[in-house]
Amino acid sequence: MSFSASCIETAAKRLGCSYKEIYQRMKRVGLIQTYLKRLDPLHTQSREYVTDEVVSTLLRLEDKMQKGDSV
Repeated sequence: MSFSASCIETAAKRLGCSYKEIYQRMKRVGLIQTYLKRLDPLHTQSREYVTDEVVSTLLRLEDKMQKGDSV
């Protein structure tokens, strides 16, 4: 749980928005329930690396959702 919270916080800082907004965006595309659970082993990686992965995945999933593709 703390790993997910850390990912939400760092992604919010990177994207310049509140952690509440990022949480809602991640929840909307299923990122918290699926992807962050698979990322947990990466907690040994640098915070910057994990943040890059989380942000790029969020943006990719949002783009797919906007285009009507299944997420």
